[in-house]
Amino acid sequence: MRYRRLGRTGLQVAEIGFGGIPIQRISGEEAAAVINRALELGINFFDTARAYTDSEEKLGAVLRKRRGDVIIATKSMARTREKMAADIRRSLEVMGLEYIDLYQMHNVKDRESLQQVLGAGGALAALREAKKEGLVRHIGVTSHVKETLLDLMKVEDIETVQFPFNPVETNGVQEVLDLAGRTDTGVIVMKPLAGGGFRQAGLALRYILAHPVSVVIPGMDTVEQVEQNAAVGSGPLDLSPAEKKALEEEKAGLGATFCRRCEYCQPCPVGIDIPTVFLLDGYYRRYDLKGWAIQRYNAMKVKPGACKECGACEEKCPYNLPIRTMLKDAVSRLG
Repeated sequence: MRYRRLGRTGLQVAEIGFGGIPIQRISGEEAAAVINRALELGINFFDTARAYTDSEEKLGAVLRKRRGDVIIATKSMARTREKMAADIRRSLEVMGLEYIDLYQMHNVKDRESLQQVLGAGGALAALREAKKEGLVRHIGVTSHVKETLLDLMKVEDIETVQFPFNPVETNGVQEVLDLAGRTDTGVIVMKPLAGGGFRQAGLALRYILAHPVSVVIPGMDTVEQVEQNAAVGSGPLDLSPAEKKALEEEKAGLGATFCRRCEYCQPCPVGIDIPTVFLLDGYYRRYDLKGWAIQRYNAMKVKPGACKECGACEEKCPYNLPIRTMLKDAVSRLG
């Protein structure tokens, strides 16, 4: 496994890190096997969040036993000093840690939330205090919005930025990378496979790592995924003409309006598993697995027909997707 410097934090992180969203879907025992295999293969950067149900708990159960070998990042949607301080304490308690290497302000997506976290009594104030107390060693931010990232990188306390980047999501990325280089800000890439949209994961990861990023964090919930992704961290990064063509074909198949499975739209008030509907529709449309997709769709406990058109999912979507319209479109095939 190759390692890179995480900006001015000075931390040496594996090129391939571990995204902690998917382990919510598996048991504690299964999660432990996946995490331990990642450690065996040299992965040392693990990212989770307060919002990822039991992800912190599952990661902490394994990683606290290997504390000296790992770099642990988590994050909170808290916007005020009081709520962020409470979330930091809760993360430490749940994970069984004395300190967290990187604590991030989660999904700062607009001018209002930016001003709130940076203002008097905002979340950044709590992170500064936690850093002084030794509870947090470094401070970062995650966002899906280029303009917000550019503003945040001008704040001295913020040492890392985390944002989506993959072969189909490139808008504004170069500008962010250029400023990160000038400010020596660590770059963490999330959604590298566009929420599972890219089936040839190795090609997409190699494409990203050819850029000046610090670490890429695909979500993983099987040992096989860990092994496949970790192999990229020790293999060649240059893509052959044939591989570039294959990546372009996958990119064209995805289009622009698609679900990245970030799961920010969840929970649905009536219980619709929105990301799974779109995942199954993707298998139906892009991978010619129509029968399998329909069978899985029919087994869902709550189908999109139960939608009350409340729009809560669209308000929470960082990509501003027309989710209600997309659900109806998916049902026209799967239903």
